[in-house]
Amino acid sequence: MIPLLVTGLGVVSPVGIGREAFFASMAAPRLLQTEALYPAETFDAAMYPNATIAEVRGFDPAKYLGDKGLRTLDRLTKLLVVAARLAMHDAGFKKDNVYVQGSADRIGLCCSNAYGSLEAITELDRVATLEDARYINPAKFPNTVANSAAGYVSIWEDIRALNVSVSDGNCGALDAVACADVFFDTDRADAILVGGGEAMSEALYLAFHSLGALEDGTRLGEGAALIVVEPAEQAQSRGARVMAEIIGYGTAFKGPSTESPLVHASSDAMERAIQFALADAEIEPSAIDVVASSLSGVRAFDDAELAGIRRVLGEGVCVAAPKMVLGETLGASGAMGMAAALAWLEGAAAPAPLVAHCSKQGRELGGPRPERVRTVLVTSMGFYGNASAVVMRRPDLGTESPNGDARSTS
Repeated sequence: MIPLLVTGLGVVSPVGIGREAFFASMAAPRLLQTEALYPAETFDAAMYPNATIAEVRGFDPAKYLGDKGLRTLDRLTKLLVVAARLAMHDAGFKKDNVYVQGSADRIGLCCSNAYGSLEAITELDRVATLEDARYINPAKFPNTVANSAAGYVSIWEDIRALNVSVSDGNCGALDAVACADVFFDTDRADAILVGGGEAMSEALYLAFHSLGALEDGTRLGEGAALIVVEPAEQAQSRGARVMAEIIGYGTAFKGPSTESPLVHASSDAMERAIQFALADAEIEPSAIDVVASSLSGVRAFDDAELAGIRRVLGEGVCVAAPKMVLGETLGASGAMGMAAALAWLEGAAAPAPLVAHCSKQGRELGGPRPERVRTVLVTSMGFYGNASAVVMRRPDLGTESPNGDARSTS
């Protein structure tokens, strides 16, 4: 892939809303396992007094979007629209929600969600079952479609180029980077908002709780993160501030050894995804300063991901676990990983507090924190044998790789 420049970030997370608040929280992260349990705000948790979730507490979309037009939007849509608005302003395309740079016709969106429509489907099904189908609110029916949240983002933010929703579970937000690369190659847009979102709901929590996926200390999370990416020539022509470069992407899949399991972890897929990403970036494994992993506390998947990382990068690589601070955000997890990487690359935060231990099992994750983070590998482990990886680096390395090899960003 040609290097894509990151020129803006919009993030709505359990630890902060907006780039500055998010970076400040990541500078002094607190592990979720050490945090007190709070009553759920997104659903009636009376039946789940020990619900282990990481919500965007006190989230008020009206503060960012105004009071009108929010009533029929579901939580995922509100999270994504706020993230998009923040990203557009952070990148300099808008001021006071008015375009001051760029063209609406040349800005697109490519985002991921894994279970985004579950809240609306559950609500409408409950009304139809417990009351009568005649009482279903037709204004809320569009929320049952998986790509409706992305569609509303384009409407609210006047984004008129491509609008693509990626549905690939935990890997979706990183896979959206590959989609953006294809769309730039075919001149579909000048800038694309890339990332993902996931919203908490009772149905989502109940599903993971019933499967026993939360027993090892994993906390489900929610939020949305969108980064603005542009080709170098486009970003330079408008004098954009460059936060980082995305220089490589890789993905892989390996099916289960037998036909019976559907959910399974593949260390081989993770290993190959990382190898593909490094080859695409034209760098050696030694160039990676830190890994923004998707370790979340689910032991089988954590072990498989760590095995794949270490087979490529070695035992001493610094492995961080943003999900230990942000929660398991599923379809948004790759986007949250890239947001954490941006904080490290800009020097606003260091990954050290996340390296020491992972989950209540207290397992050591890897080598020491680098003195300076220059190149980050972001990984996502899927639940179905898939894995994806993205390489990000500081923008001042644009003409020279960490290996000392010349590399053009134009």
